[in-house]
Amino acid sequence: MGVKTLLETFRYPRRGPGMMWEAARDRVVAGGNLVLMGHALNQLSHDSEGWRMTSSSATGEHVIRAQHVISSAPMRELAGRLHPLPACLPNAMELQYRDFLTVALMIRSPDLFPDNWIYIHDPSVKVGRIQNFRSWSPEMVPDAELACVGLEYFCFEGDGLWASSDDDLVRLATEEMGKLGLCDPKWVEGGVVVRQEKAYPVYDEDYAAQVAAMRANLEASYPTLHLVGRNGMHRYNNQDHAMMTAMLTVRNILAGERLFDIWAVNEDAEYHEAGREGEVEVIGPTVPDGGRAALSSLRAVPKPLKAA
Repeated sequence: MGVKTLLETFRYPRRGPGMMWEAARDRVVAGGNLVLMGHALNQLSHDSEGWRMTSSSATGEHVIRAQHVISSAPMRELAGRLHPLPACLPNAMELQYRDFLTVALMIRSPDLFPDNWIYIHDPSVKVGRIQNFRSWSPEMVPDAELACVGLEYFCFEGDGLWASSDDDLVRLATEEMGKLGLCDPKWVEGGVVVRQEKAYPVYDEDYAAQVAAMRANLEASYPTLHLVGRNGMHRYNNQDHAMMTAMLTVRNILAGERLFDIWAVNEDAEYHEAGREGEVEVIGPTVPDGGRAALSSLRAVPKPLKAA
């Protein structure tokens, strides 16, 4: 049996994944529909006329009517906003999440390492992974004299890291780049912090039973409510798999029947990005002399996509 490997090359939007969402938004708007941003879901209820969703924004409360609802919201958050509250609410409340933040540093230097990302195993620092944005696409960092890297910290909402100020996090990231020997802290010209709640569904010993109970309850009570994506299904899928669950759900809705079982997407727990057998390039430590980091990385060469 062949070993599944990581790809050496892949297609990547020239200016980042946001280009895909912008193109999707433009298609939706061109079709005469609306994309509402900055809205918080208050309640989702079902009656004889279908679904009634209420949301709030800076302009007040809004009501949307629909025959089908596709939800990529965390299962725990969705269950708490359904009206009436579903029987599976206790199961939903048991689901746990890992949060995530990125500190993007602008560094006056040529590229610091050639990899797309490196994983950090040094116990003396808190950073878990570092992205090199120019390696994803040169257009991500157009200034040839400026490097931009994203230091990723895995945390829980409300803990010390999450609650730290942006200035403190930029200072921490700068110090840790120096500790790892990846750059002189004096080269750092600034930074930006991005926090992402519930980035990773937690796979504890009870999660599978809780998800199964929720799925059974919601499918029986609300056949026109469709759960998709990493948080919507509480499944740690890759981005392409999460997107595929949504695409197949739309096909099911249009067909008026379940042509595809979206819960079967990426059921192979050992799946990575599939490539030809043996096509994996493992890059050794890419630390300047004197660096004290324990690093591992995988390098892939992106093929930039044309503009959407």
